[in-house]
Amino acid sequence: MAFKRWNKSPSKKAPTRSWLPEEMKIIGWCMNHGIKIGISPDWKDELNRWKIDININGKIHTDPNYYTDEVVYNKVIEYYNYYYKPNTNDNG
Repeated sequence: MAFKRWNKSPSKKAPTRSWLPEEMKIIGWCMNHGIKIGISPDWKDELNRWKIDININGKIHTDPNYYTDEVVYNKVIEYYNYYYKPNTNDNG
């Protein structure tokens, strides 16, 4: 009896980043209000490029642009700020 060898599933290691306390405040507020932003790999691209998914109360919107490891989390925090600032009195 022969066994089929499965190819290893593709994987891409996500970049890492330490969030500042001010950023964590913004991210926490957004998550408590049903706004979650995350990254997903672009499986069609051999390079480490990422797409950004924005989940607002269960409805997912995907940014049509692609981002490299170096800038993807900067764009994520930019999106969090976009939803946070107009809905709070925090102008910082």
